[in-house]
Amino acid sequence: MTKSFVCAVDVGTGSARAGILDTRGTLLGRAEHPIVMNRPKADHAEHDSQDIWSAVCIAVRAAREKAGVAAQDIVGISFDATCSLVVRGKDGGQLSVSVSGERRWDTIVWLDHRAIAEADECTESGHAVLDYIGGVMSPEMETPKLMWLKRNLPGTWNEAGYLFDLADFLSWKATGSLARSQCTLTAKWTYLAHEETGWRHDFFQAVGLGDLFERGNLPNKASPVGADIGRLSAQAAAELGLTEQCRVGAGVIDAYAGALGVLGGFAGDETNIGRHLALIAGTSSCVMAMSPDPQPFAGVWGPYYGAALPRLWLSEGGQSATGALLDHIIRWHGAGGEPDAAMHAGIARRVVELRKIDGENLAGRLHVLPDFHGNRSPLADPHALGVISGLTLDSSFDSLCKLYWRTAVSIALGVRHVLEALNENGYLIDTLHVTGGHTKNPLLMELYADATGCTVVEPLADEAVLLGTGMIAATAAGLFPDLNAACVAMQQGGKTREPNSTAAGRFDRDYRVFLEMHRQRQALDAIR
Repeated sequence: MTKSFVCAVDVGTGSARAGILDTRGTLLGRAEHPIVMNRPKADHAEHDSQDIWSAVCIAVRAAREKAGVAAQDIVGISFDATCSLVVRGKDGGQLSVSVSGERRWDTIVWLDHRAIAEADECTESGHAVLDYIGGVMSPEMETPKLMWLKRNLPGTWNEAGYLFDLADFLSWKATGSLARSQCTLTAKWTYLAHEETGWRHDFFQAVGLGDLFERGNLPNKASPVGADIGRLSAQAAAELGLTEQCRVGAGVIDAYAGALGVLGGFAGDETNIGRHLALIAGTSSCVMAMSPDPQPFAGVWGPYYGAALPRLWLSEGGQSATGALLDHIIRWHGAGGEPDAAMHAGIARRVVELRKIDGENLAGRLHVLPDFHGNRSPLADPHALGVISGLTLDSSFDSLCKLYWRTAVSIALGVRHVLEALNENGYLIDTLHVTGGHTKNPLLMELYADATGCTVVEPLADEAVLLGTGMIAATAAGLFPDLNAACVAMQQGGKTREPNSTAAGRFDRDYRVFLEMHRQRQALDAIR
């Protein structure tokens, strides 16, 4: 009997990854290919969607070859991606989103902050859709990016025929279907999935985007996560090295795939799922909590209905720069350099040595506020700035290690800040499920337990994001009756780290300083 497999594709900020999985969730082969980014000016970041598709095809072919699986045995595929905005013309061709005018740069990257002013306008509108994004519009969402595009590149806007979140663009390239995922539309386009009519057209009229649906080819109804949106087209099958019998599932934003990968085992367990938080941590960090009832409050995105698991509401918080902040600290410091894996590992080793010499209060008067790229949550302030307090003239490698350590502490305290907001608004979270690049950083993994007081679970799955997307692909292929069943069957479990109770007092002090630094920064900003 022929065994069935699925393909999961994850497009991050810097590369496209593909994995081949079996129905138990085992990753049999994985491959990665880089993608290019254009930074024409400060706060602008752009991708070439054709380059992304080419990278996806290369990665899928290589992953299948590594897995040793025949093309005809891969019966489902799905895509997750960053919440980047892809703009295509009426003929499907590329249109420039760049001040350079180059058509190849047709995608505004999720981290692009060019539309801060437009995001502020959305917030000032006071529209009811804001109740489901924490009350504040972020420049990382699609509406302000679309507003900027219409105002600043009217030629592109007038030629536009298709507007996609990146995951939906990949599904379109794979099938030709104009279906959009309930995840992408709900989390980034103000679609209200819990309502009979999901779109609030008056909101788009109010912000000058009354012609959005004409330009974007957007559907009236979103497709549930894991819905079968069709077979691979002949062209896509040939380019991916798969067959036209392969079904394509409505995908998700990358962090949501990670949430499925680490919390999927609790699918259907509505009583306990609210105790668990997914922390998807790499360049930036996303935290995701799910519950059977909506828990709306300011400063955390959501609640989003059915954005990951069916019938559950999801609240999303996060930090816009975490891994990227540690990289920045290394580049910025005089004793730093290129923030590659060897540099991070060398710093981590030296921090361990310094803590043995100086004790657990290493660099205790050095404090960092990590909002170098704004505060995504719980303050929802894209204008927030980072702060370092306690600098000296020391420019040695050890001073870099101390600053790195205290920056890592601040990142963990930022998670604690989000957790506190969630738990003050209806959640009872006591367990963090961490996936992403941070699992390779021993300092961060220790701090996530000790600085928050939570149990930390590191998934046994090498690639929880690919696992989550594989669950979606398996659902679309009909290998399981629904997404919940796929998640439970394919989940991989994890290893547990308990917090060090003796460290609680020290981090309680650090957290009080952390909150005071927020207050002082706000006080400085208020001085006129």
